[in-house]
Amino acid sequence: MKLLIEGYPYPIGLLQELFPNVDELDVVNGVASVNYVGYYYFASKGTAVFILPKVVLNQQDKVFNHYNPEDIINLTDTGNPLSQGERQFIYGLSVWIYRAIAVYYNYCRSHNIDHTIVRKQSAIKVGKSKRRTSNTFLDIILSLIEFNKENSDWFLFILKNIHRGFNKINWSRTINKSQVVIQDSQPVYINPVTKRREVNFDEELLVIFFSILHYIKKEYGFPVEINFNYDLITGKRFEMYLNKGFGVRRLRKIKYKYFSDKALRLWELCYAFFEQSKQVKINAQLNEFLLVKNFNIVFEAIIDELIGDHALPDRLNKKQADGKEVDHLFIWDSLTASDEEKKRVYYIGDSKYYKQKNRITEESVAKQYTYARNVISWNLNLFFGDDAEDRDLETDFCLRDEITEGYNVIPNFFISATVPDNLSYGDSIEVTKKSAQTFTSQQFRNRLFDRDTLLITHYDVNFLYVVSLYGRNNAAQKRGWRDKVRNIFRDKIRQVLEDKYNFYAMQAKPGVVAPEYIKSHFQDVLGKVYRPFGKEHIYALALDNNERYAKENASLRSQLSEYFDIVDYTLGKDPTTELPKYSSVLSVQPSLSKNGVFMVMMENYEAKSLKFYNSGKLAVPVHYTADGMELINNAASIGSVLFHTRKPEGQHLFRLIEDVRFVPKSLIPKGYYLSVQNPTPRDTGEDTVFLYALLSIDMKNEFDSSMLNCQNKPFASQKERYDAQYSTLDDLSV
Repeated sequence: MKLLIEGYPYPIGLLQELFPNVDELDVVNGVASVNYVGYYYFASKGTAVFILPKVVLNQQDKVFNHYNPEDIINLTDTGNPLSQGERQFIYGLSVWIYRAIAVYYNYCRSHNIDHTIVRKQSAIKVGKSKRRTSNTFLDIILSLIEFNKENSDWFLFILKNIHRGFNKINWSRTINKSQVVIQDSQPVYINPVTKRREVNFDEELLVIFFSILHYIKKEYGFPVEINFNYDLITGKRFEMYLNKGFGVRRLRKIKYKYFSDKALRLWELCYAFFEQSKQVKINAQLNEFLLVKNFNIVFEAIIDELIGDHALPDRLNKKQADGKEVDHLFIWDSLTASDEEKKRVYYIGDSKYYKQKNRITEESVAKQYTYARNVISWNLNLFFGDDAEDRDLETDFCLRDEITEGYNVIPNFFISATVPDNLSYGDSIEVTKKSAQTFTSQQFRNRLFDRDTLLITHYDVNFLYVVSLYGRNNAAQKRGWRDKVRNIFRDKIRQVLEDKYNFYAMQAKPGVVAPEYIKSHFQDVLGKVYRPFGKEHIYALALDNNERYAKENASLRSQLSEYFDIVDYTLGKDPTTELPKYSSVLSVQPSLSKNGVFMVMMENYEAKSLKFYNSGKLAVPVHYTADGMELINNAASIGSVLFHTRKPEGQHLFRLIEDVRFVPKSLIPKGYYLSVQNPTPRDTGEDTVFLYALLSIDMKNEFDSSMLNCQNKPFASQKERYDAQYSTLDDLSV
């Protein structure tokens, strides 16, 4: 077997005999490189060639950090410096590379994706004609699979012969030896003598063969069909056959039982599998290959399949409006919110198929910043664009917070591959942070929650693990790993942030209206505060821990501590347990002299509120229902309006400047915004909107609504869940 490395420059003489068509090589000044990855059998030379991905090279172009690629070309030569363990590793890796390319090829074909980068031709046959000696574990596996496909009739013939006459009664022996009982003048033999089943060595060989196929299907993901219901050797018992030499010993004991050519060839394949022998013979008169050019495309597809989202909400697409296309885009836990809240944010990733330890180029970093800016713009347009009001949004998060004018942190990362020094596939993901390669772009320093502050981190994944997981093509295993690695990315990016910033949670003290304070001290806190938590009155404060900002940060904290309770905050944790709790709503909101609350169900509040933010004029439909009558009867006691979405989070409480008035639609004064543009009549036909409530709202001063829970006020039915309702601050208090 010949072993080559993708993209490595070899002296052209070493490659010409393996690639008779020199056009397949990139030749410059007497050196040649092959830009394929995969498996190739050159029939006329009787040579198998395996081309490893360039990820096995380090920056000094050493394979496994030790070997020159020229020195290990002849993998089977006795003078090859690779250890036996490293050779066995290469044999196994050849299987996973083959499987990964095959899975990618089949996926592209089934989804009408261009797959011209893959070159595929199969020529392996098990037969009597011209044979070659196998050099790889991959050869053995492919031969076993091919034998199973081509000999189903032979298997069926053997099984029929084995079971012919089984349990048939031998009447002469039964009459002579079995006790008889006469019943109704008829003899009844209690213990008839039947043909006894004996150990059948043909059947034992089939059990071993199908057990091997079951292992190949489970371990490597090859599409193998097993059409016979045998009690197979599996689990720890099969591991003894495979790893403890039991399979080789058992096959040696039963070898002399086989005389037909097919049975002998099957025995030979099974024996070679357990021994990983180089003596298995298979027929291959034609060139056989499965090669892929530009393996970086396959690597990107592997990573996207394992960590990305295939379907994104609200028509979000990896291909952006400016023509740029993101490698990986998915929605997962927000970095700044507590994990219990299940707040989400976009994650943006870019695959880098490099040699090990290669540094990211400035061009790649610039592109990644552009991807993030595009996603931020897309999200803002989704919530605040011209047609935002008419959309039924699937996305439930807006990156910009209206009160603080802060922006949520978007996780942005590069992902590249490495091969562990111990050549271990591992039973879990191995991700390491490249702390030396954390990139930052910012217009204003010491402002994490700023639209122009962007961070990019860089991670390595175990190449062997992701290729084997992708090649196995097991949906449950991929889904489990996806969730696990997303959480690892989340936690490690959080660690990067906590290494650079000090995080605090703060809550307004009694008598302090936080939105008013933030408005009056806007320049002091801009980009430093944000509301990431489910309770809207609790703010996150992020301060750069660089020594140059120590004096500035100390002054700001001292100023804020006069009006806010401030505690240390760990990203992902719930800070509410560390903050004091204030029980009386009216004591915190002293300017709310009336206890009544006008409750308005309003989805997509961030976008809709902009329509009446400046005027404060809102017209809300009131239905002819019990809730509607309750609003009219208690109009004099209403002093505030609560916008909500039937969930405790996302509530917004404001003071009413004037008493609520109720008028028909035709008498709504000019300048009022209709909270529901096209009210739908009740399905029962008995009710329509018969009045509109006119609300004059002080939108510039939002009150603390964290101690209110809109769910304390039930609604009659799903048909009425969008209706306005009346409640009191006391009844809504948590």
